[in-house]
Amino acid sequence: MDIRRAVVTGGAGFVGSHLCDRLRERGVGVVCLDNLLTGTLDNLADRDGDPGFTLHRTDVCEPFDVDGPVDLVVHLASPASPHDYARHPIETLRAGAHGTLNALELARRKGARFLLTSTSEVYGDPQVHPQPESYWGNVNPVGPRSQYDEAKRYAEALTTAYRTTLGVDTVIVRLFNTYGPRMRPTDGRAVPTFITQALAGQALTVAGDGAQTRSLCYVDDTVAGILAAAAADHPGPVNLGNPVELSMLELAHRIRELCDSPSPVRFVERPGDDPMLRRPDITLARTVLGWQPAVDVGKGLAVTIDWFARRAVGAAVGG
Repeated sequence: MDIRRAVVTGGAGFVGSHLCDRLRERGVGVVCLDNLLTGTLDNLADRDGDPGFTLHRTDVCEPFDVDGPVDLVVHLASPASPHDYARHPIETLRAGAHGTLNALELARRKGARFLLTSTSEVYGDPQVHPQPESYWGNVNPVGPRSQYDEAKRYAEALTTAYRTTLGVDTVIVRLFNTYGPRMRPTDGRAVPTFITQALAGQALTVAGDGAQTRSLCYVDDTVAGILAAAAADHPGPVNLGNPVELSMLELAHRIRELCDSPSPVRFVERPGDDPMLRRPDITLARTVLGWQPAVDVGKGLAVTIDWFARRAVGAAVGG
């Protein structure tokens, strides 16, 4: 696919900002739409003065338009961490409903390919392991995570309807746990929480007994998968994640060792509806996208820890 100009909703967020950077490295003009509810301008610092990049501070839940031709629309905009969507449940549901509708409408008007970044949360607390795209999930529609789960499930249904009914060229990717530089220290996810605590010499707070598992994909790999899906002709859904599975207790120990930290581990109450297992089956991504993760978890964690450490030093000097 010849992509000359792309629109990225949520482009000031963690994954979105990395995607904007990769697109610009390929010479693609980027229009970033973000209301900065959870994204930050710091994530876009590398785009300062870039004539091929434009930021519009706008809420994509309201109707919007973009001047000029558009080849690709990537809809990332949404609170994505449990802490964020617990604080912003209505905004999360609107991003999945109104935001997806408005982004699809832009793609339809422009004749652009549309890529929806969905989530492994559509599988809920899975009873099939690992999770293939054919699995329908085990989701609580009124639970503490439902605002995010159901917003993304609706977004997938809406995207599918636009493809089958209106002929819009769409693809759905389901992102599993992604980590790396630019994660917010206070977003509540395990990797930034453990790193921040270990660097500060604080106890690492592990939920429950720490036996629940996650599969961690470095952000560069996730972005490479998104771009591969954008360039392919497969409609998805396609899982994008790392099939290497870690328990949360094992993750806490690995981060503590990489930080050379004396921090103890402290067990805390496990949140409601917290999935027990999470590991993607990426057979489809390997087959139709030629994609699989390349960054080892240990290497990715080391790079991420270094970024957090430098950020902490900069904050201390600035403060």
